[in-house]
Amino acid sequence: MNPAHAIPLPHTLLHPLFALGAVVGSALTVWLVFALLGRTRSFFLKSANQRLLFPTLLFVPVAVARLSSSLLVANPSIRGHFDHGALMVLIAAFGWALVGFFDTWRDGVLRHHPLDIADNLHARRLHTQIEIIRRTFIILVFLICAASILMTFPAVRVIGDTLFASAGVAGLVLGLSARPVLSNLIAGIQIALTEPIRLDDVVIVEGEWGWIEEIRATYVVVRIWDLRRLVVPLSHFIEQPFQNWTRKTANLLGTVYLYGDYTLPVEALRTELIHLLHETSLWDGVAANLQVTGATPQGMELRALMSARNSSDAWNLRCLVREKLIAFLGQNYPGCLPHTRIDWMPEVPRREGQETVSREGDPDRPTPTSARAVHPEQ
Repeated sequence: MNPAHAIPLPHTLLHPLFALGAVVGSALTVWLVFALLGRTRSFFLKSANQRLLFPTLLFVPVAVARLSSSLLVANPSIRGHFDHGALMVLIAAFGWALVGFFDTWRDGVLRHHPLDIADNLHARRLHTQIEIIRRTFIILVFLICAASILMTFPAVRVIGDTLFASAGVAGLVLGLSARPVLSNLIAGIQIALTEPIRLDDVVIVEGEWGWIEEIRATYVVVRIWDLRRLVVPLSHFIEQPFQNWTRKTANLLGTVYLYGDYTLPVEALRTELIHLLHETSLWDGVAANLQVTGATPQGMELRALMSARNSSDAWNLRCLVREKLIAFLGQNYPGCLPHTRIDWMPEVPRREGQETVSREGDPDRPTPTSARAVHPEQ
């Protein structure tokens, strides 16, 4: 067919095809740009590729479609609904992109502060603050985007004007109903600023010993030592007392209590303790001591003191020292182990005019040897 005699397309088809081409072209352009970003060696650009690809791939084509809606849809009534739907998608995609930008910045910052190092106090502080700020930021973005989408409906806008007119009563009702959520959100901001807890902190909460595993917007997940999970509201760490074993540093002092006879050679046991600590890598080399901390009629109490780099090493070191010292006493000084003395005395033969003296009677009040009856002639 001669091109000069080609049948031209009508405008009713040309304009929609042109608009669809622009939408598809914008989507392909976005995909190509992010594909190039993913091939770079920059960690920041790779993170941006992962976090921002889908919100951008949603935002740009929808924005192009809304700008060319007059070409896509000829009917004004349908075009109004199309523009309204596209506007809601744009608001949601914009909020998604904001969270993606924040996550990209977070990945870049936390990459230079890993948690898997010996002295991770500063890293745990930074991780905790950023995580709490991130979750608060997500909630704010969600509320703002949801409110913006609802305000695009005329009926909702009228209701909003009515609530604004009665803001006092509505605010009071809303404040009372949302008090638990708001208190936890405020507690999260306080925790980010004052840092009573951080990620990977060793804490004792509600009588349970474990690590701070997650800090959410309204609650904290504590990983118990036996792999259970304790879920605690954020406000608990502001309003209730708890123990934080890694508030300033991760190293701890561990204690082991032993009990022995008064004949136990303390200096030999102290020397054995130092020898044991130098043989294990659990000891950090800071503190080591053995002292007699108590004395009872049955024997004496000894306390072995040692330091470790963290709570896990401290627990294992205490168990090791307790086991080795008990074995040392059993092998070298078995007679110095705790035991009970019984002073048993048989009955004294009764003479004429003399009562028999025995240990019978009150078992809680034994008769001492000096209380034995003596004949006047002896």
